[in-house]
Amino acid sequence: MSDDTTMRAISQRVLGGPEVLEEVDRPRPVPGAGEVLVRVHAAGVNPTDWKHRAGMRGMTEPVPVLGWDVSGVVAEVGYGVTLLRPGDEVFGMLPYSHGAGAYAEYAKAPTRCFVRKPANLDHVHAAALPLAGLTAYQALVDTADVQPGQRVLVHAAAGGVGHLAVQIAKARGAHVIGTASAPKHDLLRELGADEVIDYRATDFADAVDGVDVVLDPLAGEVRTRSLGALRRDGLLISFVGDGTEAAAREKAAELGVRLEVLLVEADNAGMRAIAGLAEQGLLRAHVDTTFPLADAAKAHAYAETSRTTGKNVLVVR
Repeated sequence: MSDDTTMRAISQRVLGGPEVLEEVDRPRPVPGAGEVLVRVHAAGVNPTDWKHRAGMRGMTEPVPVLGWDVSGVVAEVGYGVTLLRPGDEVFGMLPYSHGAGAYAEYAKAPTRCFVRKPANLDHVHAAALPLAGLTAYQALVDTADVQPGQRVLVHAAAGGVGHLAVQIAKARGAHVIGTASAPKHDLLRELGADEVIDYRATDFADAVDGVDVVLDPLAGEVRTRSLGALRRDGLLISFVGDGTEAAAREKAAELGVRLEVLLVEADNAGMRAIAGLAEQGLLRAHVDTTFPLADAAKAHAYAETSRTTGKNVLVVR
């Protein structure tokens, strides 16, 4: 049981599989100048979480407390904070990748990592939005500047980033094509996809060409083949660095298209835009499964099966 100076958190002593995650008591963070302390109600689970846990990011030491997606209530503010006050309901992404710490009862971060949570979102659905939503927003809006009528191909369109990207692209007026297995097509159409491709039955490279933007969370052979689906001067944005970027860039140059690799950043303007879309009913997270904080290991084991549609969320309170 935690007291006023400690908190429950999920930690790990070694890198490894889901079983290395354990519930511990840790010191409660204290907000410094320009920071807020948030009482966490829910924390989103993302693929980068279990990749960090396993040491797949080239790490040699474990992150003390994993997690970047937070929804909760401001508990304390540090010196100089004017935008938020104790009692405000907020959501946001802790600074990626150095600012992990969402799998806990309390998390602290610079004030501008957070924005006020829309009243029409509960904490679980709010916690599912930040990292994946910012990834999609920074790709489609900041990097690609998608315009009405453009054609956007979203791979793994029912995944965490993908299903949010479909909605953001539609909000921008794009024609959206998504790849996913057949059981997920109804959801994608409900979210606004104009065309859906069952990648198990149809080769997307035969079904799609002349698109303006491709979003690629898969890399490898899918990324290379997707370059051929672009119109000349089109743009492929990849979210995965797998060591094959140089070869893919050479292929892109041969085809007269662009390739960018995007790493999500904490972004107050992006979070405000995401909150605005959610308030308008134009963006919602599909929550696949929730787990109590103590079952973080089970959440990771489930996430690594790649069966998740949308997002998984840890419920802290």
